[in-house]
Amino acid sequence: MLSHDLLAWYADHRRDLPWRHTNDPYSIWVSEIMLQQTRVDTVLPYYKRFMARFPTAAALANATQEEVLKLWEGLGYYARARNLHRAAQIIVDRFDGHLPPLERELDRLPGIGRYTADALGAIAFDRDVLALEGNLRRVITRLFDLHLDPRLPEGEREIRRLGLTVMPPGRASEFNQALMDLGALICTPRAPACAECPIATHCIAHHNGTQEQLPFRKPRRPLPLRQSVAAVLHENERLLITRRPEAGLLGGLWGFPGGFITNGESNPLALSRVVKDQLGLEIVVDRPMPALSHTYTHFRAALQPFTCRVRSTSRHLRERGDVRWVKVEELDNVPMGKLDRMLATELERSPPWIAIAPPIERR
Repeated sequence: MLSHDLLAWYADHRRDLPWRHTNDPYSIWVSEIMLQQTRVDTVLPYYKRFMARFPTAAALANATQEEVLKLWEGLGYYARARNLHRAAQIIVDRFDGHLPPLERELDRLPGIGRYTADALGAIAFDRDVLALEGNLRRVITRLFDLHLDPRLPEGEREIRRLGLTVMPPGRASEFNQALMDLGALICTPRAPACAECPIATHCIAHHNGTQEQLPFRKPRRPLPLRQSVAAVLHENERLLITRRPEAGLLGGLWGFPGGFITNGESNPLALSRVVKDQLGLEIVVDRPMPALSHTYTHFRAALQPFTCRVRSTSRHLRERGDVRWVKVEELDNVPMGKLDRMLATELERSPPWIAIAPPIERR
């Protein structure tokens, strides 16, 4: 029997992961949010630090968003952290600090969609549901030799239907996690180790020799390149940083003033325009610093930073909630996106601009 063979293998080969040493729904929830579109090896150190700092929903709810984002820095997809924080506050206010077990209540929490609700239902609350993440989609697709795109609704519905036909009642937690581990360790995206697979005799794709062709997916388009600029403004060895709007890319994180270039703009012109729009300042763009780049999920980003100074005729700038003057060493204390952190590291390592641009006069 397929489920018997799979669960016997899982008992001997399951990965030793910290969230598998607890039945606490909060701990499992945090792990599931972190694991969205992120590899287990990447998540592990973040999870340990996060749980040490926020061991309960109440501890997370009582933190500031900046504290949460700082611990999340580098893990990416920062909306996950903001939603986790807001959801923890709702859980404390409405559910006495405990994750609600009912699916209709889970679905109403920020950041909890179909997959996370199913994962919590199966792993934390023992409901007979499938949590269709990447590994499960791949394993079930191959198991039934399914030639549908698993990312499309039709493919997902069929994967879910077929998966439930082989899930043993009352064993959803083990079954889901066994399929996750099988997909991570054996039924991998490329060159699956079918000779080591405990359910190879049940696998139709293995029998038909189609396992390496599945899951079926349309080719991805090349990632577009988005070019941006950033201004390094300083006053008395303090740097000007701004907080990004919460609704936008990298929302709630701190960084250097700047933004994306529109067609036909030169870098200095784009930077002058963006800083005027963001802060109301007229600046002189002095000299370029080393260019930086990073690849996000949906685009490639190229950042050109410049040392800049405020025009003497421009208005003065005071600190406010989304604008801050900080020392170079204080940049480590604020949450930043990847490119801004790379720029901050460059400034910490090599700050010759301090001696070049005159200080900004501020009232």
